[in-house]
Amino acid sequence: MTEHHLGVPSDFLPDAAVEFQTIYPVPENARHGRPRDLVALWFGANMTMLTVATGGVMRGAFHLTPLTALLAALVGNLVGGIFMALHAAQGPHLGIPQMVQSRAQFGMFGAAPMTALIVLMYLGFSASNLVLGAQGISVMTGSLGGARGMLIVAVLSLVPAILGYRAIHAATRVASLLCGAAVLVCLVVALTNIPHNIGWWLSDGHDSVPGFLGALSLAALWQIAYAPYVSDYSRYLPKSRSGERQAFHATYWGCVIGSFVAMLVGVITGADVNGILTRELGSFAAPIIGILSLGIIIANAMNLYCGALSSITVFQTLAPSRHFGRHWRIGLTAGLLLAATVGAIAMSGQFDTAYTGFLELLMAIMVPWSAINLVDYYILRHGSYDLISFFLADGGKFGRFNNRAMISYVFGVLVQIPFLSNELYVGPVAKALGGADLSWIFGLTLTGIVYILMMRGKEKAGE
Repeated sequence: MTEHHLGVPSDFLPDAAVEFQTIYPVPENARHGRPRDLVALWFGANMTMLTVATGGVMRGAFHLTPLTALLAALVGNLVGGIFMALHAAQGPHLGIPQMVQSRAQFGMFGAAPMTALIVLMYLGFSASNLVLGAQGISVMTGSLGGARGMLIVAVLSLVPAILGYRAIHAATRVASLLCGAAVLVCLVVALTNIPHNIGWWLSDGHDSVPGFLGALSLAALWQIAYAPYVSDYSRYLPKSRSGERQAFHATYWGCVIGSFVAMLVGVITGADVNGILTRELGSFAAPIIGILSLGIIIANAMNLYCGALSSITVFQTLAPSRHFGRHWRIGLTAGLLLAATVGAIAMSGQFDTAYTGFLELLMAIMVPWSAINLVDYYILRHGSYDLISFFLADGGKFGRFNNRAMISYVFGVLVQIPFLSNELYVGPVAKALGGADLSWIFGLTLTGIVYILMMRGKEKAGE
């Protein structure tokens, strides 16, 4: 097998059962698909019990009335989805995974710690999926819960994760139909089993500004959390400006609508999502929850696939002359799944607390990275990057470290601290605002501004 200068095999076989491609640029002759395929992918990816459970957390953790929680979910998804979909539009243009592209901002070695944090994010989501998947299997079978259920979900999610891009796209198309129908059934059942008057929507909870902002932030973060890997699923699309715009809209509406509809089920049922749905669905509970467990399996495969690509990105930083092919991706996928399974078993007894804490931590580290990436791509460089430099040992035009980007990132994390409000810490500004958490808003805006000023200062200094 011969390779060209970027390490892409010359006999790349996009139609092979197991995907050959990993982190290297997708050749023009391997580009395929239509932007509208992303609607089904991201709609199907959100048709899971984890998305439903997130809606339940909005009611349970923030004690909101159903109507206020609904509004928070709607606004949060609409706003957060903008930032997420802007990342998706980068895929058709560059043809590389998102975290490889981060080398343009942070440098070859500077991007590695951030990429490693993203791998931890994938592990957290995967562990959460395993816990909820096992709960669904327990409802469906009446016995196979706990560690045994997690192992079943783990094994089933390993198959599409190993097969790769095409298999995951195909699986999410199935999930968008089957799991979408199951979520709609749950939504109809939930709506028919609540009081049919406006009073229930306004009274079953205790609204507060901090609670509303907390729930809104949770929904926004749900969307922003996809930012590190949405372009991984658009990078095979043919390169064109119109294709990039279509990738944005397809990803945005597929993900936002899918997330909101699934979260709405949780908003209506409240914190005890599984218990209420099991009771209200009656004899249909087992098949419906079983179908939703299928959605979790596919979502878990997506996390594992992108986690493996991010892991390869870290390893390629340390060994830039080595080609990391599909065998590396398969091995790392299995390793990540093992780690996620161990974590899922450990956190299963306190899932709500662990999951909420995980999302709060994720918000603080994800937001400044997203701001820097988007500002660099859309404002400073306008999508113009040297692809060869992404894979050179010295980082080529991007260098080994971009100290200005790293300073901007640290600033972005620190500037959020006064605005944070969670179970572990409430910042002084958050206290003055009655406990409202606005950290992600300031993290996005201020980090982007600082990065622009730092990079334009670099240009003036002629560095």
